[in-house]
Amino acid sequence: MKIGAPKETYEGEARVAMTPASAKDLQKLGHDCLVQSGAGLKAGFTDDAYRAADVTVVDDAAALFAQADIIAKVRPPSDAEVALLRDDQTLISFFYPGQNAELLAAANAQGATVVAMDMVPRISRAQKMDALSSMANIAGYRAVIEAGSNFGRFFTGQVTAAGKVPPAKVLVVGAGVAGLAAIGTATSLGAITYAFDVRPEVAEQVESMGAEFVFLDFNEEQTDGSATGGYAAVSSPEFTAAQLKKFREIAPDMDIVITTALIPGRDAPELWTKDMVDAMKPGSVIIDLAAERGGNCKLTVKDEKIVTENGVTIVGYTDFPSRMATQASLLYATNVRHMVSDLTPGKDGVIDHNMDDDVIRGATATHEGEVTFPPPKPKIAAIAAAPKKDKPKELTPAEKRAKEVASFKAQTKSQVTLLVVGGLLLALVGAFAPESFMSHFIVFALSCFIGFSVIWGVAHSLHTPLMAITNAISGIVILGALLQIGAGNWIVVLLSFIGVLIASINIVGGFLVTRRMLAMFQKS
Repeated sequence: MKIGAPKETYEGEARVAMTPASAKDLQKLGHDCLVQSGAGLKAGFTDDAYRAADVTVVDDAAALFAQADIIAKVRPPSDAEVALLRDDQTLISFFYPGQNAELLAAANAQGATVVAMDMVPRISRAQKMDALSSMANIAGYRAVIEAGSNFGRFFTGQVTAAGKVPPAKVLVVGAGVAGLAAIGTATSLGAITYAFDVRPEVAEQVESMGAEFVFLDFNEEQTDGSATGGYAAVSSPEFTAAQLKKFREIAPDMDIVITTALIPGRDAPELWTKDMVDAMKPGSVIIDLAAERGGNCKLTVKDEKIVTENGVTIVGYTDFPSRMATQASLLYATNVRHMVSDLTPGKDGVIDHNMDDDVIRGATATHEGEVTFPPPKPKIAAIAAAPKKDKPKELTPAEKRAKEVASFKAQTKSQVTLLVVGGLLLALVGAFAPESFMSHFIVFALSCFIGFSVIWGVAHSLHTPLMAITNAISGIVILGALLQIGAGNWIVVLLSFIGVLIASINIVGGFLVTRRMLAMFQKS
């Protein structure tokens, strides 16, 4: 099969669907590769680089469409490109069939098979072809970089001779692929990062990346993510109202807001209203990654950057992946290569369009003269779906009080038992031990109690740095024990010897642990 990548005609698009590296991989599958002259220049791939990879460079799009069996593109085809399609061709590109009904009908009229990369189902086996996630990952990262270029301060807090710089506060709305990428980038730059998502099960992912999840005081059973291919489902009006109320509360504190919320087949939900923008501080920045679908912010202008009257910058660019064209092209070309590999499983390299395959069927928008969009639900659950867990029953005030009383009684019972047992043992020992033993025993018991209380109150994360201090305390224990070894009573001598032994082990171990810890910070 001949696979061709034309030059993108969409204004400002710098990506290309085939790179020299992906072309070599396609050739290993038995395919011939073609590329239109200049198709990869904006992404940093010259025609000579393609020729060096044994790719045929053709002069114009018409010649490429005439020769290729598979057309690989990034953006949906233009009307002129659809007119070049024929009935034995397969088009692989972003297509958005739900929003481009007329374009879909035109491609179907040409008899071509359309494989929409934006329709790849989110199941485990399809991750290698998930171009939406590849581009969303880049968009989330680039959104934070774009916010930094429009923000007038550091992301991280600093204390300098010239004064203290507070860290930036970043809110990421939507914890999908783009949102998680933005969270990771913002936290790595030192910002105090908050995140919100209508799916509370993603809170653990958010917190594992160092951000704080914003919870709502609202109980609602959300639609299972697998019902929409792993995306968030539509929320009820009550939940939306609670969500907007929470955003209004935190809007004045946020320096940067990055919105990523999208619902498949629908316009972007409006989550950041005009009054929220008005409540933000001058110099704040809003990056709306949903601008292409109407925007999550009320004031967003598609493909433009505006500054409001109160000094808030709102960025509505829709080409964030294209602004990192080299990286985006490498990832997208790899997604396309995996799609071609699944479409041509045989050694002969001929397309076997298996409509029983969940991935191929899910991504196919037209085939054999029929519009096959929308696809049926995949037989395998979406990778973002999580098993529903029963929410713990919230206790009433009376139940909480009863639980506290029961816990107090249990603790009191155990403490009284220990006191009784200890008192009996003390009376038994005192009946046979000399008078001097009791004074030593009381000092020993008090030392154990004080030592336990002090060490137990120290956070576990500080135990290793405190090794040097515990060594000093152990040294005092040894000194006291040595003074007691000279006593005439054999019980005191035995206890002193045990004290010296245990304290010595603690000192040796403390020095070894401290030495290993310090070695971690030494340059090799």
